[in-house]
Amino acid sequence: MHTVAVLALDQVIPFDLSAPIDAFGRARLPDGRAAYRIRVCSVEAGQEVGAGLFTLRAPYGLEALAEADTIILPGTENPTAPLPPGVAEALRAAAANGTRIASICVGAFVLAATGLLDGLRATTHWIAAGDLAALHPAVTVDPNVLYVDNGQFLTSAGAAAALDMCLHMIRRDHGSAVAAHAARLSVMPLEREGGQAQFIVHAQPPAPAGATMEPLLGWLEENADRDLTLEDIAVRACTSTRTLNRRFREQTGTTPLQWVHRARVRRAQYLLETTTYPVERIATQAGFGSPTAFRERFKRVVGTSPYAYRRAFQGAEERVS
Repeated sequence: MHTVAVLALDQVIPFDLSAPIDAFGRARLPDGRAAYRIRVCSVEAGQEVGAGLFTLRAPYGLEALAEADTIILPGTENPTAPLPPGVAEALRAAAANGTRIASICVGAFVLAATGLLDGLRATTHWIAAGDLAALHPAVTVDPNVLYVDNGQFLTSAGAAAALDMCLHMIRRDHGSAVAAHAARLSVMPLEREGGQAQFIVHAQPPAPAGATMEPLLGWLEENADRDLTLEDIAVRACTSTRTLNRRFREQTGTTPLQWVHRARVRRAQYLLETTTYPVERIATQAGFGSPTAFRERFKRVVGTSPYAYRRAFQGAEERVS
């Protein structure tokens, strides 16, 4: 039987710990037998591990990692903390023996700390992606996807993306029928439309307090629905387009037109979440030239279609009605 070892380090995130236990635990082979044997491990067998509002005692220590076919690394509350003694060595030894290792959410920091992700693409919770990239520059961090499968090493985004990755691994191991059954029991689609990008809050880069661009930024937010050109913005700023571009990038890190595009996408997201307006009306109110341009820009920034975004994020009372 395929053995899955879930490594619970101190201050483990409870959902990250339970999601793989639940997903792999529900998987059944066509004859009804369990598809996986699951072992919860810590640094030492029987060690008390903090998990938010409760503590737990893992029945296995690091030695169980050597016997596992798959190792799961849940996130911890302090992902940048140094690894406990022996953890990195045990994970490297398991990797050298061909063991599959997958991280959940900020568990990517644990996997990256071993060096096993160097030169590979990886993901983590979108809110921690910048920190992971800064701390481990040899890792190519992609904050837009739900999970990344490099073959032996996998990483998932935050929270529910753990289930997406686990179902993917079940499908790899035992085929779509077994994975689909596990997905139904988890009340999850086997594949979700869109990636992690649809959950990212696309805030504009803040201008420094007192920056000369502040009045212009407020005007751009209010007038993003207009067909603004760079020349229009320069006239409003009482400067040349060349000077505008230079000052805008110095103070915001982006260009005027990129700023406007982001403002339009945010307005469209709000309208998709809070109204039942058709896409054509939202395209006009958000300032896009056409529904086609709106769909293309929205997909590029958010990672999914306006229709799929509305279906995922519109209020429950509107979905019921």
